[in-house]
Amino acid sequence: MSILGPGWTALLYLVASVCFILALKGLSSPRTARRGNAIGAAGALVAVATVFLSAELENIPLILAAIALGSAVAVPVARRVQMTQMPQLVALFNGVGGGAAALVAVLELGHTADPWVRLAVVFTMLVGAVSFAGSAVTVGKLQELISTRPLLFPGMPVVMGVVVLGAVTAGAVVVLTGSAGWALALLVLGLAGGVLLVLPVGGADVPIVISLLNAFTGLAVAASGVVLGNVLLVVAGTLVGASGTILTKVMASAMGRGVAGIMFGAFRGGSTAGSTAQSDRPVRSSSPEDVAVQLGYAQRVVIVPGYGLAVAQGQHTIAELATALTARGVDVVFAIHPVAGRMPGHMNVLLAEANVPYEALKELEEANPEFPTTDVVLVVGANDVVNPAAKSTPGAPIYGMPILEVAQAGQVVFLKRSMRPGFAGIDNELLFDPKTTLLFGDAKDSLTRVLGAVKAL
Repeated sequence: MSILGPGWTALLYLVASVCFILALKGLSSPRTARRGNAIGAAGALVAVATVFLSAELENIPLILAAIALGSAVAVPVARRVQMTQMPQLVALFNGVGGGAAALVAVLELGHTADPWVRLAVVFTMLVGAVSFAGSAVTVGKLQELISTRPLLFPGMPVVMGVVVLGAVTAGAVVVLTGSAGWALALLVLGLAGGVLLVLPVGGADVPIVISLLNAFTGLAVAASGVVLGNVLLVVAGTLVGASGTILTKVMASAMGRGVAGIMFGAFRGGSTAGSTAQSDRPVRSSSPEDVAVQLGYAQRVVIVPGYGLAVAQGQHTIAELATALTARGVDVVFAIHPVAGRMPGHMNVLLAEANVPYEALKELEEANPEFPTTDVVLVVGANDVVNPAAKSTPGAPIYGMPILEVAQAGQVVFLKRSMRPGFAGIDNELLFDPKTTLLFGDAKDSLTRVLGAVKAL
């Protein structure tokens, strides 16, 4: 027996929808992201409670057991995950959401004869399966369980075409007949399509694919709302689909490329492939003490963080270094590229964790005009986002990508483990510039030694 009537149910769903909208607004800035997350979680809690209080549910003990099991798995994972593995977790969430929507659609197929509802079922099954399988591949690539290089095989475009044609055919049959057998075939084809869609993507393009699959999951959830006649699912799924689409476009623009080129560029050699080849060209290296002198006696220092900083867990050390330099009267800011790290906002969250003031974080458009008046740029674990090849080398995988123009600064210091290139798999000519010095080693260890030398000045 339901406790809430239709009026209260609609009102609470409206409250949950507003919470989801406010959550997205809050997530648009590091300053308000924590509050946005809390508001979104509150909205989800209201939505789930409303379902329990307004619907005639069966098998409640099984539902509660499933919620308890999911919480027992998710809470420890979310609390223990490292910042370097956050993109994998996001991709995993995307995949689980898409897979859940597909399963719901499968279960609902036998309860409707309406062809329009069956069309929504087909859409949910196909897009949800693509999102689930594709997200699984992105997790494998980011975790390096699968090669980060584009994986191709002879005739792959033909196979992809056959899968698409088969999915359309199976979907049409399911809409017309409601056949469970054809529905199973559609599900399998969707899973195959998700794998084939992501395998050709390599290197730095994977985070953009995660964002695209996030949009797919949102659309699948919205369609499942149509299947179930649940307005809140339609609203929530549409919000996720729209925001994921916008984020995908923004990230692609930040790399100076189109989404189609990112997804299918490997077929014509245009996708970032990644490389482990190490250059043997001579460079000018330095010691922590020399770097400390460069930084300590500069008037303005810009720090460019990258994924290497996250891997080394050096965010607290670099924040302490910035504080020590500021105490000496040095003007210190951080320049953040939109796709630094492996997901949008990765560096912002990493530095916020170390209590770096938001005012010290400069986005690309704000940072670039200030490099000509900067004495020293300290690049920590970044490569492609400062590589001049993006502007000077047509045909390079990153050509056309907006970069942080650190080459315009007076001096550049790179903290690197080795001379291996970034995800794009090409040398960074800035490393061989006479104004550039390199300090080799683990980023956190190097920063600790530089910090000690700065304090000793």
